[in-house]
Amino acid sequence: MAGRARYVSPFMALRLHDSLTRELRELKPAQADGVFRFYNCGPTVYAPAHIGNFRTFIINDVLRRLLELEFGPDKVRHVRNLTDVDDRTIGQSQRENRPLGEITRKWTELFHADCAALNCRPPHAEPAATAYIREQVDMIEVLMRKGNAYRASDGSVYFRISSFPDYGALSRIQERELKVTNSALDADHKDDLGDFALWKAHKPAEDGEVQWPGPAGASAGRPGWHIECSAMTKSILGETIDLHTGGVDLLFPHHENEIAQSQCCNGTTFARHWYHSEHLLVDGTTMSKSKGNFYTLGDLTAKGYSPMAVRYALLSGHPRKQLNFTLDSLHAAESALATLHRYGQSLPLGGGQAGAFDAVLAALREDLNLPAALGALFSAANRGPRGALRAEFEAILGVLGLVPADPVAAQVPVPPPIQALAEKRWAAKLAKDFKAADALRAELAVAGWSMLDGKDGYALEPLKK
Repeated sequence: MAGRARYVSPFMALRLHDSLTRELRELKPAQADGVFRFYNCGPTVYAPAHIGNFRTFIINDVLRRLLELEFGPDKVRHVRNLTDVDDRTIGQSQRENRPLGEITRKWTELFHADCAALNCRPPHAEPAATAYIREQVDMIEVLMRKGNAYRASDGSVYFRISSFPDYGALSRIQERELKVTNSALDADHKDDLGDFALWKAHKPAEDGEVQWPGPAGASAGRPGWHIECSAMTKSILGETIDLHTGGVDLLFPHHENEIAQSQCCNGTTFARHWYHSEHLLVDGTTMSKSKGNFYTLGDLTAKGYSPMAVRYALLSGHPRKQLNFTLDSLHAAESALATLHRYGQSLPLGGGQAGAFDAVLAALREDLNLPAALGALFSAANRGPRGALRAEFEAILGVLGLVPADPVAAQVPVPPPIQALAEKRWAAKLAKDFKAADALRAELAVAGWSMLDGKDGYALEPLKK
């Protein structure tokens, strides 16, 4: 499918809601080179990413594709980080009694396999926090010299929020609420309850062997969660970026803290535009393992659903509104993809009149209105093949990242090593060794295969590239 083909359409400004100003604003590059610089917060690699995480990543993928359509593939610079050192990654390392790098490598590989299966383009750069320790320490030392940060009695370093008068502009959080929110966090070492950690002094019982030399005057330890994104953004994209995105759960405190520490360190605007996608609900409520409604991509493919159906279902709601995910929505997604496949096959390779899908692109350009875009796409499909070009259809599907495969296509032969790995995993599952079964499923995913469990057996499908 010609997913990267250029789609020619009458010009219309690409506008997106800005979480800081609370208004729709045009997206455009600020620097003279015309490159649009775009950062989105990536996963914490201590466990499988769940479908709520992937809603955000898929939305960012569509935004990335739309930006490349708007400005050109060589005029977009997309960075997404990997959080590979924090309380959760270290905690998982301690529980499994395995090196931190071994834990994070395993889950990073599965994350990449899931992204590939969901047809998400890889970022142009994907920095890991542990590879940018020096850059984080450098920023902390600047903040300490400027009086925005201080060394606490235990050797940690905290950001002094009273030194940044604009703190709370993004989240609209008030000082009273801030103190309540942070009241239980390291209160004994802070000058003020609202201050947040830039550097955490090493605690052998909690951190094990995970530590690095700290900023000047501070103890050895590890960075706080927030400073990594500021340091990596500055190192790769520069002091000011065009767009910063993430899930709404990151708006406070993570993104609020990024603004404070970056602008105090660099003395300039950190991000010109902020965009946040809303939460995913499952069966009308929040996702929880105890409720039995917690899904990873592996969970859903094991039930027989295709990764492309998952992508479609996660794109079916407006990004700035909560989306209720159900298994029925996956059945509807499979049906929709089959309809799109049949429609695409009905279109002529040549002839017709360009512009049949202008309404789809117009909806995407106006605040990434995905429901309206999909509605316009199916309106075109319902009109039939007249006036449309197959290349044009494939290009607009490329912006959405949808690859509607033929539902009756022949199965791809399974290589013997993959079959042997699947047999080993099935045996582990029957023996109720679920830890081994999960690890083997991750190996299959890294090798490019999805294992679909049934009542009496399993099926193997190649992951889409």
